[in-house]
Amino acid sequence: MNKNIRVILIGELILFISIFLVNIILGSWGISAVLWFFDLPSLLMILMVLIPGLLIMGEWKDFIKAFSVGIKKYSLLELKNIIGAVDAAQKLTIYGALFAIIISGVLLLGRLNDPSTIGPNLAVCFLAGFYAVIFEFFLLPLRLNAERKMNEEMDLGDE
Repeated sequence: MNKNIRVILIGELILFISIFLVNIILGSWGISAVLWFFDLPSLLMILMVLIPGLLIMGEWKDFIKAFSVGIKKYSLLELKNIIGAVDAAQKLTIYGALFAIIISGVLLLGRLNDPSTIGPNLAVCFLAGFYAVIFEFFLLPLRLNAERKMNEEMDLGDE
C-alpha cells in the first residue's frame, strides 16, 4: 500500500495537537496553559544544532528528499543516503535537546537563591526534551517510509 508521507505527517500533526489539547483542556489547567509549552530559546537551540549540523555534514539535500519518498522515484543509493540523513537528523535533534537542557540546568542552578523561580525554570529545562520528542515523532515516519521504500526496491530487483 503506497501512502503519501506528507499525508502521514499531517495526520501525525493532527493526532499530536489533538492529544495535547485534550490533555490541557481536560486537565483543568485551562487553555492558557498552552503558553507554558512555548520556549523560543530552547526550540532555537535545537534548530541551531540540527540545521547547521545537516548542512555541515552535507546531508541537508538528502534530508529534504525524505519528504518526497514515495512521491518521487529514488534509486537504492539515494534511498540509503536519505535514511542516513534522517538518522543524522534524529541524532542531532537529541544532541541539540541535551545541549539546551544542560544550559538551562546550569542557569537554573545559578539561581537557587530564589526558590520561587525553581519551578518555572525547571519547566523550561524540560521543554527542550519535549521538543526533541516532537521532532522525533515526525522524523521516525520519514525514516521508516524510506526504509520501506528501499526494501520494496530491493524486492523488485530480486525478481
